[in-house]
Amino acid sequence: MQLFYNPDLTKDSKLISFSKEESQHIVKVLRKRSGDLLEITDGKGWLFSAEIVSDHIKSCTAKIVNATFFEPAKFKIHLAVAPTKMNDRFEWFLEKATEIGITSITPILCDNSERRVIKSERFEKILQSAMKQSLQYYLPELKPLTNFVEFISQPPKHQCFIAHCENSSKQSLKSQFKPNQEVTLLIGPEGDFSVKEIEMAIQNKYIPVTLGNTRLRTETAAIVACHTLVLMSES
Repeated sequence: MQLFYNPDLTKDSKLISFSKEESQHIVKVLRKRSGDLLEITDGKGWLFSAEIVSDHIKSCTAKIVNATFFEPAKFKIHLAVAPTKMNDRFEWFLEKATEIGITSITPILCDNSERRVIKSERFEKILQSAMKQSLQYYLPELKPLTNFVEFISQPPKHQCFIAHCENSSKQSLKSQFKPNQEVTLLIGPEGDFSVKEIEMAIQNKYIPVTLGNTRLRTETAAIVACHTLVLMSES
């Protein structure tokens, strides 16, 4: 199954026109012709089946023949992660977290952050590509780059955790997490959260947790956390 993405489709849509790039991919690479079916999602839970009515290599068009809505998962996983110094490592996290089933991501600026600028448009494309590759119908929400203090000052409305490496009292994430609920987890930069940030998070009702006995890179910690939360929720 080859999945396409179009955020502008609605359940009442009748036709879809593909961009020049997508048209070339459909007609030249996939060798689709008039009468063939395509599968498209809007990234909001809808899956559309569309029959090609024009297989022009620069402007492929298809008519919607069926629309199916898939209910979202009962759980919502929001990771607030400090962008890594090397862009490709954070991009790897975005791709894998999408495949695993993350709901939303907030890049955060911390005291020890080495990267303070992100490429939001590129990140969005990575999320879209990973969603299509893993055949999912919900696109994770990429929130704006946010300062740690601003992020942490928002009153928590659900389960909130902070994973850090300081030698202080922490519980395992598995022992504290309650499945099938919304959860927010903070993952710090390569130099970890500062002591001040950890104290501030705890004051704002974030529970300090550990992800295991080894020291993990930022992107590895984020993937371990995401997989743990999804696995516990699905089981």
